[in-house]
Amino acid sequence: MKRSPLTHALLAALALAALGRSARAEELSADELARRMIERRAVEAVIWGMPAVNFDLMLQAFVGMKGAPNQVVYWSRPVDWKNQTLTPNPDTIYLMPIYDTTSGPVVLEIPPADEGSITGSIDDGWQTPLEDVGPAGADEGKGGKYLILPPGYEKTVPAGYITLRSQTHRGFALLRSNLKSGSDADVAKAVAYGKRVKFHPLAAGAPETRFVDAYGVFFDATIPYDVRFFESLDGFVQAEPWLTRDKAMIDRLKTLGIEKGKPFAPSAETKTILDAAAREAQAWIGGQYEKLFAAPFAEGARWALPVSKEVADGQPNAFLANPDSYPTDGRGVTYAMAFFSPKHLGAGQFYLMAIADKAGERLDGGKAYRLTVPANAPAKLYWSVTAYDGTTHALIRNTQRSSRASNAPGVQKNADGSVDVYFAPTAPAGQESNWVPTDPNAKFEVLFRIYGPEKPFFDKAWVLPDIERVN
Repeated sequence: MKRSPLTHALLAALALAALGRSARAEELSADELARRMIERRAVEAVIWGMPAVNFDLMLQAFVGMKGAPNQVVYWSRPVDWKNQTLTPNPDTIYLMPIYDTTSGPVVLEIPPADEGSITGSIDDGWQTPLEDVGPAGADEGKGGKYLILPPGYEKTVPAGYITLRSQTHRGFALLRSNLKSGSDADVAKAVAYGKRVKFHPLAAGAPETRFVDAYGVFFDATIPYDVRFFESLDGFVQAEPWLTRDKAMIDRLKTLGIEKGKPFAPSAETKTILDAAAREAQAWIGGQYEKLFAAPFAEGARWALPVSKEVADGQPNAFLANPDSYPTDGRGVTYAMAFFSPKHLGAGQFYLMAIADKAGERLDGGKAYRLTVPANAPAKLYWSVTAYDGTTHALIRNTQRSSRASNAPGVQKNADGSVDVYFAPTAPAGQESNWVPTDPNAKFEVLFRIYGPEKPFFDKAWVLPDIERVN
């Protein structure tokens, strides 16, 4: 086929550009090449290592308040903004047993669902779910003893346990002791029921369960996009075994100074490079996060499950079921804005996130919005709606509350049974009980949770409308 003069000109320009780039690359010094390699590999390390660092930050926050592995951090009231984990639920009682199997198996005992119930999951250090617990989990509400085994454990496993093999030495369980309401009496009941959980090493003579109350304590596990990210990642690498799926990262991390058995001691120049690379990774992750909302849960809506299908399908089986899939990019995006993963998404809970209003405009904390939750929400337990900081994905700081829920005292219903929830920096007149405060100087996002979701929710016979701007 004969090429036109324009085609020849374009091809010539491209060839000259390629030659120019090649020449410039050849002119780079060894130091410049090393710097560029660190930059590129550091960006990839942030994305790949996000779930591990996310977990490590929670562990370090617990250690910072004098807690330790194989103890239970819990909140004696529904969490307030001082809980700076990623997208926590302020309408439940949280308990988080953090396990360490370095010295041997660990037992988590879940009580039967009699005077209360627990919705929760056990995750390893990569936040891969080992199993769900409670009525929606393996014990089916009858209560059970979950035995968490360390990597490579080959000894005989005793009878009477639900056995779980962890691919990391450390991990955690996220347990929600469900509230009948937010009254003081029901909160006390949920706390008392949650503290029936037992958590201890399997070894004979193990100490009794120790509960450490974090309510009112600043518990910061937000992602630091600077050299601190790599310090946390190094701590994880030192403590955990390399998984076969991840061995391609060994040399890449060595480039950054992260190597098992060696101290992480970057020079001042390298720290500057790592700081910049972490910020670049944050910007890329933010762009990818926004793309998740191009696939809404209901056609034409702004609400979406804030995780890609590939991650949702692969995470419960450690990405081993499909040999042609390992979505580290999508996984990095997910664990930059949330923590924990259920084994069976939709069995105990489901999530919908919105970052834009009905008109498609980004939610702005300086403006006022209304969400009308239709009557008869298909939830066996309750629904809740929570506002988060649009940058950190944690609860908005210095607010008197962060959410409204169907089980919250004082929430007003409309005549038809629907509930109007307002988001604004100040409460609309007469709507104080249904108001969620926002920061007037920041973007925000809203997460709708439904606990015990029923068929009409997934069939979309009941649909959550979009958030609307109001004056």
